[in-house]
Amino acid sequence: MSGAALGIEIVVVFFLALFLLHRYGDFRKQQRMVLFGTLLAWYLCFLIVFILPLDVSTTIYKQCIIDHEEHAVSPATVLSNQTSGNSTVLPTKSIPKACHKPWSYIPNGIMPVFWRVVYWTSQCLTWLLLPFMQSYARSGGFSITSKIKTALIENAIYYGTYLLIFGSLLIYVAVHPEWRLNWYELQTIGITAANTWGLFLLVLLLGYGLVEIPRSYWDNSHHGHLLIKTYFKLAKLMTEKADSEENLEDVMEEVRKVSESIKYNHPLRKYIDTILRKCPVDYQEKMGRNMDDYEDFDDKRNTYPSEKSLAKLHKQVIYAVQRHNRTRVQWQVLLEEAFHLEDVAKNETSSSREFVHSFGPSEPPGWFSRHIYTPTVEWYWECLLKQWFYRVLAVVLSLFSVAVVWSECTFFSTKPVLSLFAVFIQLAETDYNYLYIEMACFITIFFLCTCVYSTVFRIRVFNYYYLAPHHQTDAYSLQFSGMLFCRLTPPLCLNFLGLIHMDSAISHQAKQQTAYTSIMGSMRVLSFIADGFYIYYPMLIVLLCIATYFSLGTRCLNLLGFQQFMGDNELTSDLIDEGKELLRRERRKRQRLEDGENRRREWRERYGNRDQSGARSIQQSEMKETNYSDTANANTNTNTNTSTGPGRPKYTRTSSQAERDCIELLEDAEPLDFNADVPTDDPLGAEAGRRHTGGRYLSMSSSRSRIFDDV
Repeated sequence: MSGAALGIEIVVVFFLALFLLHRYGDFRKQQRMVLFGTLLAWYLCFLIVFILPLDVSTTIYKQCIIDHEEHAVSPATVLSNQTSGNSTVLPTKSIPKACHKPWSYIPNGIMPVFWRVVYWTSQCLTWLLLPFMQSYARSGGFSITSKIKTALIENAIYYGTYLLIFGSLLIYVAVHPEWRLNWYELQTIGITAANTWGLFLLVLLLGYGLVEIPRSYWDNSHHGHLLIKTYFKLAKLMTEKADSEENLEDVMEEVRKVSESIKYNHPLRKYIDTILRKCPVDYQEKMGRNMDDYEDFDDKRNTYPSEKSLAKLHKQVIYAVQRHNRTRVQWQVLLEEAFHLEDVAKNETSSSREFVHSFGPSEPPGWFSRHIYTPTVEWYWECLLKQWFYRVLAVVLSLFSVAVVWSECTFFSTKPVLSLFAVFIQLAETDYNYLYIEMACFITIFFLCTCVYSTVFRIRVFNYYYLAPHHQTDAYSLQFSGMLFCRLTPPLCLNFLGLIHMDSAISHQAKQQTAYTSIMGSMRVLSFIADGFYIYYPMLIVLLCIATYFSLGTRCLNLLGFQQFMGDNELTSDLIDEGKELLRRERRKRQRLEDGENRRREWRERYGNRDQSGARSIQQSEMKETNYSDTANANTNTNTNTSTGPGRPKYTRTSSQAERDCIELLEDAEPLDFNADVPTDDPLGAEAGRRHTGGRYLSMSSSRSRIFDDV
């Protein structure tokens, strides 16, 4: 199994990242470079989360080997001292247990190279490639040069903060008399600058997520509270949705004016075509119908916009379309959630114990829904078990959050060991339970990542970006998520190693280092960072958790005019009532659409076979008529003197009146002429009926003069 676990996890993590990207992104519509950059960023971050527990277990095994070697040397040293007459006996350690190689052991020399490739690739993505791609895609320029220039200017803030930290550390090392700058120390300064920036943001996000994640699960266990909060969100999102639609209309009006002023042979027309391709399809069709390509732009002395103003308009179009798509997707997701919560409230009082949905599924049920997740199982889960499961999960996550906060404040203490995670790992070390060590490390890192990353997409300030399943996430949010993951995952994992006392730069213990901490460089080059910022700054998480628990940020936003969900607020009650009315309106609209679709489906099922039988009977009648005509012609040519007898067959239409009515309704017939004098019940009658000039379809009338009688 030497190195096999590493290879298996590399392959499994790749398919996991690919599956998640397929779920949130759209392979058919989004650009290949965006998908590739996002996939690479997610893949590298998932590798760090999944491979770091293997690095920890391998390091513990190596430390066990070192302890055995030291124990083997100690008795020989004591014996030599006694034979030489020295009465001093060196203290010896207790005999350690036999070292068992973990199932996921990774040979020497592989992990340092692996971590260097993963770390530096992720840093290039998060600081250079992904921000540049994001700004490049949102730029309003029409040439590559202008887009690159705009991207560099927009990213100057991110680059400036990083360069400020890096420059300050560089000056500190340069003026220190004991240190000399070399490539290794420059590399350490760069890594320290990136980790310092990440840790600064990490603690802020973690302080919010450690409280809000358990509380959200506890609130979700109460369906009534969750439904009221969903009403509140609907009302707020409707305001934002209407604002985005109005903004899009204004921008499209500007595009229409510019498009009509700049004709097809104008030098700036190619820029207008580029802008039009970014507009929604329905707006493109409207503008295309109003375009007169035969008018020369030199015939009128109009003032034309400059290329700079067109670039500004192009950027406004990109932003307006993105905002409109974002609010539309969020509105649909929130509607589905609200409908489901109302269904749960109705089904809780059901005596049949079968879950009934208000609307049918958009897709046919699969094998899992038909055989396992049946309506009865769904009722027990949604109405009984789910709320208790969420409550238990909220309690477990609360205990986990308390352990994280305590460990963040005490992880620097090694004697005694106060960090709870370090205690758990050291207890597992004594029994060499590597599977427990790896699972504990993975669950802890996953919990920290969940608290941090969900906070970004939960806070109102970051509402510009979102992750929506079913291929509804836009390209900008995918790039932002990849950039954020690569920027925060390395310092988060380094902080976790500090919690379990596997980072010697913080714990100051002479222990075997993990390969991950070895590529980070020795933080002792920057002692005020290792002994100061990395130890005392995480204690700020206590204040952030207290502020989040008492909703101080929500109350401050309410005072500033940003309405937030507050149960005892009058404006909150008004928004809840507005959300209820919006949901009732959407329910009626969707119910009408579903009823119409059901009626059309029932009509097709009821009269579809009769329509086909009627068509077959007409075809058989025509075949009989054709056969009769051929027979009659043959008989005429054979015997012209013989007259037709009384037994001569006559052609009759076999289709009845009801069948002709079915044919009319199922086909796309033209509208009726309601100005006709005499109505008829047989619009699809025989030839005599077609010659009738009474009430009939316009295409069957013998005269078209009646069309303009009322003009």
